[in-house]
Amino acid sequence: MSDFTVNIFQYRGSSYQIGLNLGRKLIGTRIPQMFENITCPVIDVDNMKAIYRSFAPHLLDELEGLADGLKIPWVKAAALFSGYNLPKVGALGCSAMLTDTYYVRNYDFSPDLYDGYFSLVQPEEAFASAGYNLQVLGRHDGVNQHGLVAGLHFVSNHGYTTGISAWTAVRMVLDTCSTVPEAIDMLKAIPHAACYNFSIGDQGGSAVIEASPDDVVIRRDQSFLTCVNHFQNESLQNKNGPDFTHSVDRHTYLQTMDGKKLPQEEAFDHFRSNASPLFYTDYDDLFGTLHTFSYGYEDSRILTAIAQSDQVLDIDFDKWVAGKNMRVYNLHGKIGQTEQ
Repeated sequence: MSDFTVNIFQYRGSSYQIGLNLGRKLIGTRIPQMFENITCPVIDVDNMKAIYRSFAPHLLDELEGLADGLKIPWVKAAALFSGYNLPKVGALGCSAMLTDTYYVRNYDFSPDLYDGYFSLVQPEEAFASAGYNLQVLGRHDGVNQHGLVAGLHFVSNHGYTTGISAWTAVRMVLDTCSTVPEAIDMLKAIPHAACYNFSIGDQGGSAVIEASPDDVVIRRDQSFLTCVNHFQNESLQNKNGPDFTHSVDRHTYLQTMDGKKLPQEEAFDHFRSNASPLFYTDYDDLFGTLHTFSYGYEDSRILTAIAQSDQVLDIDFDKWVAGKNMRVYNLHGKIGQTEQ
C-alpha cells in the first residue's frame, strides 16, 4: 500500500486568473512532464481554437493563464492541456448510477496518469463548477452551479480521429450548460475523438450519451440509469471494445441496486467501500478505483472521497457558489491491494 494525495484548488475570478493561479501551483510537479510524455508536441492550434470558440471560448483564456503561470509558450500549453489531437488512450473504467435524487460514480484507472487535483472554480465568464481535473483543463466528472452533473466512461478507440477528448467535453458541458437537454445538444455537436459514454443528470432527469466520432445515441430515464464502459444501443454495439465482459458484469450488478432505493450517502459509501463489487485494486493493469464522486440534487450536496480513505469531503455546493470557501486543502488515501 502506498499513500495517495489529491490537492484541492479553489479560485474565483476571470478564466485567465484561474489558469494563471493553477499554472503557478503546477510548477515543479510531475504533471507538466507527465503530459509532455504522452501528448503530441505540435497540434493544429487554429482548428483547436475554432472548436473552443464554438463551445467554450473562455477556456482559451484559461489556457493562456496556464501558459503564463507555468512560464511556457501558449502553443505548448495548448498541446499539453487542450485535450485536442491526443494519442490513443488505453482502457479505463468508470461505473455510475443515476437516480431521480442523486448521481454517484467511481473512476477507475492508474494513479500514474492521474492529475491528483479536485477543483472548485467560479469563472467570471462561465458557470461555477466542482470536479476532478484530467489533463489539467478537463474533468473526469463534476457538477456545476445549476446542479448539472456529468462524468465520462471510456468505451473504445473505434474510429479514432482528430477531435476533442471526453474530459475536455465534460468541462465544456459543466461550464456552459445548465440542463440535461442543453448538455445533450452540446455532446451531439462536439467532434469526439474516440468512443465514450457520458452520464449526465439534473433534478429534471438523467441521460446517457453514447458518443462515437461519427454517431451519438441517447438513453433517457427519469428515475434510474446506469452507465459503464460499453455501448448498449444496438446501432453502436459494433464499436465496443474486443472484450467488455467486465463492463457487462458491472452493469448487471448495478441493475440490482435499482430495487434497493438507497439514499445518497449509503450509495456513496457502497461505491467507495473496498469490499464493494464496484471497487477495484488492479492499479498495475490500469483498473484501480481512484475516487468516488456523488451529488444530491435536492440539497446540492457533494460527497467525494479518494481511494481507501476515511476522509470524506462533504460540500454544500450552493453555499460554496455563494462565496463560502472550504478550509480543506488535501484529500489522503491509499493505493494498492487491500491489506488483509
